[in-house]
Amino acid sequence: MTPDDDPRPVEPDPPLPSDCCNSGCPICVHDLYAEQLQHYRELLAAWKARHPENPL
Repeated sequence: MTPDDDPRPVEPDPPLPSDCCNSGCPICVHDLYAEQLQHYRELLAAWKARHPENPL
């Protein structure tokens, strides 16, 4: 498998300060970002296991 076939996962962009309305939404953009970040970290760990030669 080459890096072209299995690209490194891309970290999600954090929400902008203006993305949160600060009204206590049940699911805030910060909550969604935290979930996306956790998923990214899991994907990155699996990718690194598949590509031990890549130090990034």
